[in-house]
Amino acid sequence: MTAATALPAPPATERHRADFTNLVRAEFIKLRTVRSTYWTLLIAFTANIGFAVVAASAIAPRLSAHDRDQIDVVQLALAGIHLSQIAYGVLGALTITGEYGSGMIRATFAATPRRRALLTAKALVFTGVTLVTATVSAFVAYLAFDAALPANTLSGTALSDPGIARAVAGGGLYLTALGLLGFGLGVVLRSSAGAIATVFGVLFVPPLLLDLLPGSWKDAVGPAVPMQAGTQVYVAVRHETAALAPWTAFAVFCAYTAAALLAGFLLVNRRDA
Repeated sequence: MTAATALPAPPATERHRADFTNLVRAEFIKLRTVRSTYWTLLIAFTANIGFAVVAASAIAPRLSAHDRDQIDVVQLALAGIHLSQIAYGVLGALTITGEYGSGMIRATFAATPRRRALLTAKALVFTGVTLVTATVSAFVAYLAFDAALPANTLSGTALSDPGIARAVAGGGLYLTALGLLGFGLGVVLRSSAGAIATVFGVLFVPPLLLDLLPGSWKDAVGPAVPMQAGTQVYVAVRHETAALAPWTAFAVFCAYTAAALLAGFLLVNRRDA
């Protein structure tokens, strides 16, 4: 009779890696089986492409010669981002607050006591889905804009022209960072309504408050407020002397996102589900 030989247990690092891979798979299944994911992405795609076609066919031909020389073609083509940014901010918040609202977060934390690992998996899945869909929608919107643009209306609109492809890709980066800001606020506030309202407040309230400041203060503070900083990354040609450079401005916007995520990761282990 042969004695049974126990197989050695895999190293702890391998077990953690396998557990984290399973977490990522589980979070991807959650995200793709929730209807709100499809609705928000559909709204974002429709807004980006619809506004691009309207801008090319109705707005661009009516610009004066002076405006055509000054207009930033990518910002005109990606005008739909002003609406789709709301969709991505909402999706980021709902990715975590949906479970808090339904009470499913208790079962999730019971099954995965390593809460920060769980949040990391959620954030990675959301980042991957958002980065792909937002970047694709930005490029499709720009191509639709270019196709709908009447001949000889605007110059320098090809993706191969200097700064165009970088700026269009920047639109996808901005939407991704904004979605992660909504995710971080969702972890902090644990309420869909509270997180969504805060995202809207972060985007739209500071520009209104800037109008109350003296001119010199506005020039100093204005370029660093969230919306102004974030949207600079999809500017193809800089026309505003007070604005930050695209990548510098985007780094400032990412700092807001990082602060929200850091706050969420610090608080998640200190509170009950």
